[in-house]
This record gives sequence, structure tokens and C-alpha cells, in this order.
Amino acid sequence: MTHISPAAPGARKARPFRLSRLPAKSRFVVTPMILSFLMSGVVASIATIRALGLAPDLASSILKAWAMSYVVAFPSALVVMPIVRWIVDRLVEAPQAKG
Repeated sequence: MTHISPAAPGARKARPFRLSRLPAKSRFVVTPMILSFLMSGVVASIATIRALGLAPDLASSILKAWAMSYVVAFPSALVVMPIVRWIVDRLVEAPQAKG
């Protein structure tokens, strides 16, 4: 019988598929990309359901509306996000340095 020792503290489990992390400077593109993707999906879904009701082709109509809205939402978010950060920086206190 083989004895298996527990993993060392802080050791990570091996994962068969793991994406590498993006560099920190990509945050300024990835944040609006994900935010606009999710928000345009929610808005397109609600608008399509309100316009069509529970139609038989509702899913395909939502996906078409989502694709069209994302094409507008992502570039808009890229333009608007620095303005939003500027406004938030003036409204919210900066975090205190630890230590």
C-alpha cells in the first residue's frame, strides 16, 4: 500500500486546461469588453422579449439583437470607460495604503 502525502500548503491542484493570464495593461480593454458583452446581452434579451413576447424563434432573435448591440456597446464602452473612471475618482476616496 502506497502512502500519499498531503499537498504542501499553498500548492495548487494541477488542471488539465488552464488559460494563461493576460498582462495587467490589458485590463483597460478586457474590462469594457466583458462589461459590454454582459450588459448588451441583458438589454437585448429584455428588449427582444418585450417586442416579440415568447415567440417560437425567440432565442435566435435574441442572439441577433445581442450581436448587433455588442457591435455598438463595446466601442462605446472603450470611449466612455475613461470618463467614468475619472468621475468615480472624484466621487470616491482613494483606498488607504496598507502597512
